[in-house]
Amino acid sequence: MRTETVTVTNPAGIHTRPAAMIVQAVSRFQSDFHITMYGYRINGKSILGLLTLAAGPGSEMELEFDGPDEDAAAESVLALFEAGFHEHE
Repeated sequence: MRTETVTVTNPAGIHTRPAAMIVQAVSRFQSDFHITMYGYRINGKSILGLLTLAAGPGSEMELEFDGPDEDAAAESVLALFEAGFHEHE
């Protein structure tokens, strides 16, 4: 299992577009993906689950990847967070 802590840096937070980007990125992988925030743990492959977190700018999330391709899945999602979901451009 691999865990990472990320901070939402894009100005609008995790709204529909970033949530869809996350789901598309991790859906290519076999590993399970969960996000923990505010004491809630959701399936990160669910766009509805992501939207229920209402993660605004500055929110911290713990990402959990578990499976045979967890490192590749983690790198894929971390790249999105690092790029601010391309909303700073």
